[in-house]
Amino acid sequence: MTHTTTTRSAAPDATAERTGPPVITGLGVIAPNGMTTEAYWSAVLRGESGIDRITLFDPSGYPTRLAGEVKGFVAKDLLPGRLLPQTDRMTRLALVAAEAAIADSGADPRQLPPYAAGVVTAASGGGIEFGQREMEALWSKGSSHVSAYQSFAWFYPVNTGQISIRHGMRGASAALVAEQAGALDAVAKARRHVRDGTPYMVTGAVDSAMCPWGWLMVTRSGRLSTVADPRRAYVPYDAGASGFVPGEGGAILVLEDARTARERGIDRPYGAVTGYAATFDPRPGSGREPGLRRAVELALADAALAHGDIDVVFGDAAGVPELDRVEAEALAAVFGPRAVPVTAPKTMTGRLLAGGAALDVATALLAIRDGLIPPAVNIERPAHHEAIDLVTGAPREARLDHALVIARGHGGHNSVMVISRAR
Repeated sequence: MTHTTTTRSAAPDATAERTGPPVITGLGVIAPNGMTTEAYWSAVLRGESGIDRITLFDPSGYPTRLAGEVKGFVAKDLLPGRLLPQTDRMTRLALVAAEAAIADSGADPRQLPPYAAGVVTAASGGGIEFGQREMEALWSKGSSHVSAYQSFAWFYPVNTGQISIRHGMRGASAALVAEQAGALDAVAKARRHVRDGTPYMVTGAVDSAMCPWGWLMVTRSGRLSTVADPRRAYVPYDAGASGFVPGEGGAILVLEDARTARERGIDRPYGAVTGYAATFDPRPGSGREPGLRRAVELALADAALAHGDIDVVFGDAAGVPELDRVEAEALAAVFGPRAVPVTAPKTMTGRLLAGGAALDVATALLAIRDGLIPPAVNIERPAHHEAIDLVTGAPREARLDHALVIARGHGGHNSVMVISRAR
């Protein structure tokens, strides 16, 4: 599925006026520094990184040998055995995160009315590990040894399909691909389905490319850091920035109609999705301004918020000097120099492909809940001090009502979302 540039007007539709913006009632996090929501959040507040040398395969033949791996994940201990032959690591991680999010929401989708629950996820590619495994079987053993599950297990909508089947969700569903911007687009599409009448949506993204074939494709972007020190390999907004470190994992969220959530006793949801916009960057060399600033302004308009209402920005944090500069300048242009705190907790996980923006949304919700802005770690020489107030070193206490989450995908995708305290 191709990425669709989407913007929304500041005026909410009739459903939103009647029930308020859709709210998040469940979180399921699986990350390199924590396999549950609270384990991840505790690690982030401690400044604990999950970036280290790859262990899932031998990376010695690749220029980049560091990643944010989900350590200690044993699928057979967490999922039914019947699912293992038809899934790979990406989907298994997603199924565990989805189960946690649904349980956290306190609802059983199978007990809801028919077509009341749906799924929208994002992926950067699909079940790449599964595809590699079956290609190896084809060439080493012959076609009769290729699994029939290959027909869908490698495909980018596989997480949407497996989650919906496992939990009996037959409502509006979709899958989106926009590289690292995709998760925000998925949550926005889920928001649209809630507004259109599907009251319970599972959404977000969990991604992984931790196999030789997947790693080869990731490294071909030309944006990965080749620094061997895990503490200095991924340092966005730093004078020593030299690229990023990939990772795996992400977050699955439950997005619900606010009125329906209240009717089933949810008095304190994690927060609400109040604004969203997406733009494309212009063709390189066109002389036109990158689309990020416009996406931020459109997201604020969609949320009916002024610049001064945003309390924290969760940056895209590309780790590529030129991309970091563009982001810092866009934020300074919209909010004013150093006018709003900026953070990048993904410095502790790496950039999780499609899963990264979903994890940032989950982190923003936890930050709003606890009144703590998590830090960016290992930033020793801030490169954009005059433009952004980067939170480093330790969490910063603050009253947080509105957070802005930025995600940019390779190829010029810009997606921005406003997450707000539920009213």
